[in-house]
Amino acid sequence: MPYALFCNDAQISKAYPSESDVWKLAQRSGLVVDVMADDERPGPRRVLDNDYEIAPCQAAQGEDPAKNKAEADQESRMEFELNS
Repeated sequence: MPYALFCNDAQISKAYPSESDVWKLAQRSGLVVDVMADDERPGPRRVLDNDYEIAPCQAAQGEDPAKNKAEADQESRMEFELNS
């Protein structure tokens, strides 16, 4: 099942093959923050900022989550090369 980024129950990203892929997208977009440890979890942990969440979704008709991932990976590599 594909996953996407949501805000207030509205899907705001394309569908991606895995939850991990969406975490990477959220990280690159600046939506991931570190929260200090609490009694249940030692050390800082990653959470999404504000009302964002990652959840399973249905891919839109004609949408290919694997293609979305490949395009996002390519964009990320191009950004890295430009910043180097």
